[in-house]
Amino acid sequence: MVTVTRASTRTLQRHHPLLQDAPPGRTSPLKVERSRLLTQKRTLKVGLTSSRTEEVISEPSKFGHKFRSENVDICYPPVFQSGGIYDLRPSAQSNDDPLYYDAMAVIICALGARYLSYCSNIARTFLIDADSSQEKAYKTLLEAHQAAINALRPNVKLSAAYEAALAVFNKKAPELVPYLTRNAGTGIGIEFRESALALSPKNERTVKPGMVFNVALGLQKLANPGGKDAKTKEYSLLLSDTVVVREKDAEVATASCTKEFSDIAYSFKDDDEEDEEAAAEDKKRPTRAAPPADAPPAKAFLRSDTGEVTKEAKRKEKQAELAKQKNDETYRRLAAQASGQTVGTTAVRSTGDIQAYRRVDDIPTGKELMIEIDERNEAVLLPIYGLMVPFHISTIKSVSNQIQQDGAHAYIRINFNVPGTGFAAAYAPAQKYPDAIFLREVSFRSNDVRHSAHVVQLLKTTKRMMAQRETEKADRATLVTQEKLMLAKGRPITLPDLSIRPSFPGRGKKLPGALEGHANGFRYVAGNFKSGERLDIMYRNIKHAFFQPAQNNLITLLHFHLHHPIMVGNKKTKDVQLYTEVREGVESLDGGRRSMYDPDEIEEEQRERERRNKVNTDFQQFVRRIQELWEKDFRNLDLEFDIPFRELGFPGVSYKSTGFIMPTVNCLVELIEMPFLVITLNEVEIVNLERVGLNVRNFDMVIVFKDFKKDPAHIDAIPTSSLDTIKDWLNSMNIKYYENRLNLNWKEILRTITSDPEHFIKEGGWEFLNMDASDESASSDESSGYAPTDEEEEDSDSSEEDSEDESVVDSDEEGSDDEDSDEEEEEGLTWDELEAQAKKADRERDPSDDSDDERQRRKVKARPADGGRGPPPKRVRR
Repeated sequence: MVTVTRASTRTLQRHHPLLQDAPPGRTSPLKVERSRLLTQKRTLKVGLTSSRTEEVISEPSKFGHKFRSENVDICYPPVFQSGGIYDLRPSAQSNDDPLYYDAMAVIICALGARYLSYCSNIARTFLIDADSSQEKAYKTLLEAHQAAINALRPNVKLSAAYEAALAVFNKKAPELVPYLTRNAGTGIGIEFRESALALSPKNERTVKPGMVFNVALGLQKLANPGGKDAKTKEYSLLLSDTVVVREKDAEVATASCTKEFSDIAYSFKDDDEEDEEAAAEDKKRPTRAAPPADAPPAKAFLRSDTGEVTKEAKRKEKQAELAKQKNDETYRRLAAQASGQTVGTTAVRSTGDIQAYRRVDDIPTGKELMIEIDERNEAVLLPIYGLMVPFHISTIKSVSNQIQQDGAHAYIRINFNVPGTGFAAAYAPAQKYPDAIFLREVSFRSNDVRHSAHVVQLLKTTKRMMAQRETEKADRATLVTQEKLMLAKGRPITLPDLSIRPSFPGRGKKLPGALEGHANGFRYVAGNFKSGERLDIMYRNIKHAFFQPAQNNLITLLHFHLHHPIMVGNKKTKDVQLYTEVREGVESLDGGRRSMYDPDEIEEEQRERERRNKVNTDFQQFVRRIQELWEKDFRNLDLEFDIPFRELGFPGVSYKSTGFIMPTVNCLVELIEMPFLVITLNEVEIVNLERVGLNVRNFDMVIVFKDFKKDPAHIDAIPTSSLDTIKDWLNSMNIKYYENRLNLNWKEILRTITSDPEHFIKEGGWEFLNMDASDESASSDESSGYAPTDEEEEDSDSSEEDSEDESVVDSDEEGSDDEDSDEEEEEGLTWDELEAQAKKADRERDPSDDSDDERQRRKVKARPADGGRGPPPKRVRR
């Protein structure tokens, strides 16, 4: 409700000329409108103004706002009053008289809007060339209105609001007390007017946190002795705001629409005098000679007149403020974490105490010496020197089956985990038995190709199942204990015919289910209620909830992003999605092509449209009922279903495939393709737009989180046409963004920042990302934006060699080859040195692979023949 109130206020500010503020150096829209109407001898009808404002509320998407039209409605027709006829009651209506805005005129505007059935209200009074008495009356009303708002605190009587306003009038302007309204407003919610919560002097009820009030205070039928005609002899004043009571004080939800006297008072006298003076000056100036006939026509306007420069300047000004604020926040957070900084570790299975069999007698004895797999004890028995030697499955690294070319026999090769291969020093058995000798690999020859393939397949299956079980066990060990689900006393709120992602294993994968809303959480049941799969989601564990109706996609969905992960079957996840397909994702091709006017085709489209509307309506009703439950019993959790803003969405690659990424009120999401993308905006530090300005068709977005231990999120291949939309959205969300021409190494950047925060701030903080600041620094800092020391470069190289998952293409071998070739070019190896290298390579090879004659032939070939080319000249290293 607070959101729609602010949106309604912004809508009124943006689309009604009376509420627009003039940019620096430009004329107020009200003054421009007045001059245009007077010049053309036209008037502005009050009824037309009211209907235009109602259109803005009913169709917010047409004016660039983020609300869906079906969720927004008006509480009452917008009210505009002027010309001495005023009615301060909520039931007042606009007449069809022209809007009066001559000297000492008073214009009252009131607007009420609904969002998801919740009401909000705002009213403002505008003064035209006000005299001293009107100015005094308005300023006193403004102070009294603020006093009434400040009096709305928890455990205070409702009458205190009116008494606070009355005290201001008794002190500042007692002569205005008889003209004061009878109360200071009423409660507001699903009903526009809650009479039981009226802010009257006799109401003894107490204020409680979470209450919402329409604080409306006015002065009725004030006399104006200085009025020139009947339309200015009498006037009224009205101020109204939607106020939410918090735990300690009250919050004005409509505060974005100003009500200070300097902002609502307009003067046309000064403008008329300035126009006369400017006209006199123009007469004194010499006239400019007319251009020649063949001269090109002059431009009729500048680019700044279109608002592009002003818009970009405002955006840069706000980004400059955010840059300083973000640098200060980053330094304070890093300084606070410096003392208690810890390095996260990943829990892995310790293989130091694994046992396949407790005693030798437990080892099964086979009649034949052949490879056997004991699935029960997760062990493999290998025949070695006539004995069956057991090995636990966890000690095996890999297994392969190589069938020879003749197809008559195969080799089974088993590689074991040993120190120095992958596990390195962290291998638990190596730490427990440092002096032990480890078996690296064994190979067996089999004459039965089918049997060897069966053994290898069974061994791989057993190893995979053990790994899945251990992973699930480790995931469950890290889960946070959830509260138990309390079933609803009556019939729960139910949404049927749903599928779930990630899906349940086994038969539950394809079974449809139903989502039930209970007292403290959801329960999803797939299949039979008694024997089907179940999943409980507690309300307190929900971090974000999303409702995305089917629009340009095949599903309508509810998505829950959780604080703590839960297990869905055997999968650990923080994202759970329930969805329904509104139409089939396949098309039958056996019927051939049909005409667009084919009755069957039209009927099929109509059925799909009706099904989509029905599914969206069912989801929307479920969301509304759950939202009412949350507002009633879980107000402190601030839970609300967010609906993505498709108008602000853009295509991009967040994982492997292209998806349509859309912002919500609190997040940036992509909920169609798996894995899902959910980024909480409050956790974002900065956003870096990379590959911008290279005349390419797309660019990349890197989202850096406040937790520098968390890897930045990457969204790649965003069309350049979406750049301005993204920058406007980031600016509106108070998120600092930078633009770069290069892709940066963020792992190295974050490591450098956390290692020395003071140096980071001293060097300008995040401003090293500013592309406009210095083009030279951008070209010299291609890899990380910093100049790392030699030690940092060595650490970076070693970390890149150890990691195999950072790049799809393994470039270690290419880098080493380049280094060797550079070294040869610098120094120039002699034939003797090349021969020494060949000998070293021969010693490292398996001696069984080559014979002595072959090695001798290679040795002869390495030497130059008589009269042949001599060794290359040595180069002096510079």
